[in-house]
Amino acid sequence: MTTLTFSNACLLLSASGLAGALNGVAGGGSFISFPALIFAGFPSLKANATNNTVTWMGYLASIRAYRCHMSTPRWQLLGLASISSVGGVIGAMLLLRTPQPLFTKLVPYLLLVATVLFTLNSYLANWRQPSHSTPAKSSPHSLMLVGLLQFLVAIYGGFFGGGSGIVMLATFSLLEMKNIHAMNALKTTLNACINGVAMIAFIAAHTIDWQAAFLMSCGSFLGGYWGVYAVRQLDAKFLRGFITLVGLSLTIYFFVQS
Repeated sequence: MTTLTFSNACLLLSASGLAGALNGVAGGGSFISFPALIFAGFPSLKANATNNTVTWMGYLASIRAYRCHMSTPRWQLLGLASISSVGGVIGAMLLLRTPQPLFTKLVPYLLLVATVLFTLNSYLANWRQPSHSTPAKSSPHSLMLVGLLQFLVAIYGGFFGGGSGIVMLATFSLLEMKNIHAMNALKTTLNACINGVAMIAFIAAHTIDWQAAFLMSCGSFLGGYWGVYAVRQLDAKFLRGFITLVGLSLTIYFFVQS
């Protein structure tokens, strides 16, 4: 177990709080919390597994904050949650058995496509924000495509997960979802499924640093809960613009790293 200094403990606590709030809004919080763990001296594999546990706690908090916005039919939610859980287990096992270079190279392209899709959907759909109680209507073909895409996203999410929320938001347009808060509610729930099952695999492999995980989980939980409540006060168009900005920023970052 890596010994935490006071300065590193403060770094991890503040980084996890920001990451929890960002995950509740648009995803991408791992690019705050994961580098913080590396900077604090944790090996990359242990940092990744520990970060998975931290973000899971933040997702739980965000689910509670978004519960009144969940409008996805129960049968769709259960189906997507099951797909996400299976994909999350596969991704976690891949992480424990293979290196990360291939996924790292794919991340900037994945984020670029997802951000473009999400941005174009904002203009082409010409949507108005309906009541959160309005159910989504989707064709069987669209549901199958979303299920396949969600399975692939879940594999990546179990492996590393950074930016997976943005990909989910882009694919949710196929479900005729137009309410950004309802989309975030579904995204957060599915991410919680992915990280939850991945965490079980990491616990079995003893790759989680529980000292850092407990500290950062406190920050992630608070950030995920209160951050979501703050975001719900924002205009939907502003929120969509913010999500696009996050996606572009992450894309540029990973292209530079590549």
